[in-house]
Amino acid sequence: MTSGTATNLESTIDRPRLLRMGRRPTGRLREALASQAFLIPIVLVFVILIGVPFARSVYYSFTDWSGLNPIIKFVGFDNYVRVFTDPSLLSGLSFTIVFALATTILITALAIPLAVVLNQSFFGKRFVRAMYFFPAIPSVAILGLVWNFILNPLGSGALNAVLNSLFGVAPIPWLANATLAQISVILVGVWTSTGWHAILYLAYLQSIPTDYYEVARIDGANARQSFMNITLPLLTPAITISTVLLMIGGLNVYALPETLTGGGPGDATYTITKTIITSGIGQAKYGQASALGVVFMIAVGIVVIVQLRLTRGFEKRTS
Repeated sequence: MTSGTATNLESTIDRPRLLRMGRRPTGRLREALASQAFLIPIVLVFVILIGVPFARSVYYSFTDWSGLNPIIKFVGFDNYVRVFTDPSLLSGLSFTIVFALATTILITALAIPLAVVLNQSFFGKRFVRAMYFFPAIPSVAILGLVWNFILNPLGSGALNAVLNSLFGVAPIPWLANATLAQISVILVGVWTSTGWHAILYLAYLQSIPTDYYEVARIDGANARQSFMNITLPLLTPAITISTVLLMIGGLNVYALPETLTGGGPGDATYTITKTIITSGIGQAKYGQASALGVVFMIAVGIVVIVQLRLTRGFEKRTS
């Protein structure tokens, strides 16, 4: 190559551009590190509040630790075997699953139509919205005590007294019969949360442009067709949030059955959370309670992941 050709090539090279290209990977790396640095506090909180306790629970689940004896003996998978063979533990697991599924389905089925009604213009709509939201304000434990008085199986119970005075009905064992007690806990759970989730759906409904409904009305669509083809598809993000919250809350339920029935009659309304507390604190079986907690946490994680996949698939089909 001649010296003239080399000079021409050097003159055509944009040296500042090459220098910027050489610095670009380093700049991007710094930006990435800077953005990831903001996640460090969140990761630390997660590790301290969730990761470390879960790791300790996994460790204790393979032991017979009572919480008092400093000597810890490893028992292998004995605690996990007991979790799946103990009738009381299985009873708590079954009712927890039934409660979570039933309340999620019933609240969703009631909250969406209620939100549609509350979204209409009528006299006193703000007062009506507040009344439906009111059950979400007091503590669930307080509401459980109130409903315990209402559903008292004796004749002195508020509901039994009303039924007896109006229709001459004998006292109904609302909380003394296993099946009725389970149904009562589920219905009270639905009553306490339906209004809150209706307000959640109402917030999403108010973000839907009214032009969609006007165009549908011009095209001859009736109310049911507008609901199925406009309202319901656009509510899928709210349905995802609501059902995930309901499932997590239902699987972790404790205060309502505890104050309403005390877990009875027998162990009909025992929940996983109550069983963990009873085994760990009441019976000083921390190893068994830890094993149950580990199984429960894994089960909740699986349920949430499956639910998110199903709801996201529903969102894609309706979008």
